[in-house]
Amino acid sequence: MSIQCKSFTGLLVVSLLLLSGCSTMGLKQSVDGVVPLDKAVAEIPDDQLLDVWIELFDPGELPKDPDDALGLSMDIRDAEARYVPQQLRNTMETTGYWGAVRVVPRDTEGAEVLVRGRILESDGLRMSLNIVALDATGTPWFDRSYSSEISYLAYQNSRQARREAFQPVYNRIANDLALHRSRLQAEDVRTIRQTAELRFAADLAPDAFSDYLAEDSQQRYEITRLPADDDPMLRRVQAIRDRDFLLIDTLNGHFDNFYRDMQQPYDDWRRTRSEEAHALEEIRREANTRKLLGFAAIIGAVALEATGNTKGYSSSVLRDAMLVGGAYAVKTGFDKASETEIHSAAIEELDNSFSAEARPMVVDVEGETHELTGSAEVQYTKWRALLKRIYSAETGLPGADN
Repeated sequence: MSIQCKSFTGLLVVSLLLLSGCSTMGLKQSVDGVVPLDKAVAEIPDDQLLDVWIELFDPGELPKDPDDALGLSMDIRDAEARYVPQQLRNTMETTGYWGAVRVVPRDTEGAEVLVRGRILESDGLRMSLNIVALDATGTPWFDRSYSSEISYLAYQNSRQARREAFQPVYNRIANDLALHRSRLQAEDVRTIRQTAELRFAADLAPDAFSDYLAEDSQQRYEITRLPADDDPMLRRVQAIRDRDFLLIDTLNGHFDNFYRDMQQPYDDWRRTRSEEAHALEEIRREANTRKLLGFAAIIGAVALEATGNTKGYSSSVLRDAMLVGGAYAVKTGFDKASETEIHSAAIEELDNSFSAEARPMVVDVEGETHELTGSAEVQYTKWRALLKRIYSAETGLPGADN
């Protein structure tokens, strides 16, 4: 056999091996594996339970690379910024380490433990979250990023098990929060709870309560003195704070409804997009393989010409096979495009309906009826302003918004 024919045979073998490898690459298991959720082994006394407020997440930004951003939109990301805190809340509620775990609008004053989040990446196959946790004293617990990458096959397994595909991420965050909580002494917990109450009071009536706290340049809070247990203004603040908790719970009902409505279409959208991303990756591999096979065909044709075989039959068959295989790869890569658009539109519609107008809430405060309209977040902002006006009217003290 001539050197030219040997070269052609070697290139053809390499090409076929690469082509066969395209169908098996990328079928990996989740790199995170199973992360057990840490749960309290004994009941924690009520006076040692800290309430947790999880702010609606910052949706972050979409990838700048058009290929990475394919099928993503800020409407979907805004919906995820409401969905992800709910998933974290549901996870934390089952651990037994906390009091009430609530989802709240951003910049809401009065939390004992506050969790803030930002979505760094979320495309169905990868999730990356930045989580900041701190307590009412302003003491930071941690500032960490959590990343996970899964196989597109994970959605089939998660559907069978009826669990969140990225549940290990939520479990890890919940475990880290519980670990930090376990390091607190009883006195630390008491100070955090007192500081949270005084910060709520100072936000409601700064003239009456701001001098109970000292704030440094790093936004750390220290109690300078405590009001008397029978202080009438403090009791009034406590009563208003209880009403505030009730409205936050009502607000969480809106978030719960949105979470339930979003679950199925969101899961379908992530599954479909991950399958599409996998198909597109296969297409890129197929394209590179076609180039290699084309190069091999040219070398083969030259080799056949050099040996005196001028018909070029083998090269023709090879080129035909490459064309058929390439057309099939392109078809399988884009079959899911229309289905992805349907699920994407469903997510965007859910987000728009939630953001635009939540059901008006009618609240009764001391015999006076007030109607709160607008989005859930807007309604809560109006509610806080209403509480300040009521407190100011009843005590004769100026409120923060005056």
